Amino acid sequence: FYADFHPRKGKQGGAWMTEYQGQWIDKKGENVRPHVSVVMNLTKPTAEKPALLTLGEVETFLHEFGHSLHGMFANTRFESLSGTNVWWDFVELPSQFMENYAVEKDFLRTFAFHYKTGEPLPDELIDRIAKSRNFMVAYGCMRQVSFGLLDMAYYTQSKPFTDDIIPFEKKAWEKAMVLPQLPDTCMTVQFSHIMAGGYAAGYYSYKWAEVLDADAFSVFKKNGIFDKKTAQSFRDNILSKGGTEHPMTLYKRFRGGEPTIDALLERNGIKKKQDC
Repeated sequence: FYADFHPRKGKQGGAWMTEYQGQWIDKKGENVRPHVSVVMNLTKPTAEKPALLTLGEVETFLHEFGHSLHGMFANTRFESLSGTNVWWDFVELPSQFMENYAVEKDFLRTFAFHYKTGEPLPDELIDRIAKSRNFMVAYGCMRQVSFGLLDMAYYTQSKPFTDDIIPFEKKAWEKAMVLPQLPDTCMTVQFSHIMAGGYAAGYYSYKWAEVLDADAFSVFKKNGIFDKKTAQSFRDNILSKGGTEHPMTLYKRFRGGEPTIDALLERNGIKKKQDC
């Protein structure tokens, strides 16, 4: 595992996980281990202050580290099927799953102390942060769904498209529209994700990954977020398998059944949490 945390001249901005070498088993039976890196652009420490992290930076690190775990725990025969080489709508499960830890008190108690006083984050502040995430979350959900509908409407065309894009767009996502659209606006002409960003017919995967990560993390919430048995099952049944089997087969082996939207609705505060 290689970590490249701070900016430098000529370094690309943003954050990502990458593999210098994937995992595979060679002809002699040797398990060739992966070389995985997480790259960030965190503020450098100074003589007076350590490299303090915002909550957003912690979440970003956890996200990319989730991808790296997918790579590091890989244990398959072929490199083309190991690690993150999975179906597009399954690759964000490990990364988004890890983001859940960012507001878990038991996790924060392991490192989140004031750099001067040593005081832990107050429970009241953590609760406020968790609640603030649900501001307008239902509208945000429908907005994401509308983008997925628009994406799929374009990429299920079987003939050359010559229609006026404005009425086409309005019809494509009308079922998910909550608020009236502003006049003279058009999402299509700025939807670079599906036109040049590799998400053609796959934009739905953002929302689907939320369903998966919330459902998977609900198992950890029930058994304990550091429960070794649950973690080992997640590693054995999902992280180590790569793309060797159908994603739903892998997920059901971990979860004991197909995912439901209940955990996501509960996390978003839309549905009341059920007693475990």
